[in-house]
Amino acid sequence: MFVKICGLSQEEHVRTAVEAGADAIGFILTTSSRRIAPERAAELAALVPPHVLTVGVFKGEDPDTVRAAAITAGVRAIQLHGDHPHSDFTALKDLGRTLVRAVDAGADLRCGAYDEDLLLVDAPRAGAGEPWDWAAVRPRASGQWLLAGGLAPGNVAAAIAAARPWGVDVSSGVEVARGVKDSALIRAFLKAARAAS
Repeated sequence: MFVKICGLSQEEHVRTAVEAGADAIGFILTTSSRRIAPERAAELAALVPPHVLTVGVFKGEDPDTVRAAAITAGVRAIQLHGDHPHSDFTALKDLGRTLVRAVDAGADLRCGAYDEDLLLVDAPRAGAGEPWDWAAVRPRASGQWLLAGGLAPGNVAAAIAAARPWGVDVSSGVEVARGVKDSALIRAFLKAARAAS
């Protein structure tokens, strides 16, 4: 089970996620209560070993803006969230970064349909931390896809059983307050996700 811990902004939580076995760590580089500057993301990404994917998360920015921020941040992957056209992914392909397409369940759920490397299927209200009908995506999603939206240590096993994803992604489910991560919750989430896979 591939596990991504997203929305990190503190060294302590980056180190915890790496030590607990996260496969990917996400930095929010777009409008959000969890947003950090590309320069801050670069400082945090420098703490992450090569075998863990560092992901810059964007939503609505044009490819040139994404490109500049991703290069500054030094991330190894770019996640485009929401209504990005196929051309945005094509425009970023030459960077040699892993491309992640993040959409809700109403979108095309075939991983690779937009030339992306990974697909992330999120809740209808991304970032709200609300559980949703995870089982509904099971017959439609294909390839290397991650389930997101409303996941937490206490429900990730049930979500994995319902949706059968290739991976999972969490942000608000490992927070004690909006935007404030908790090391114990990060460890608990990774343990529960691994046990369920």
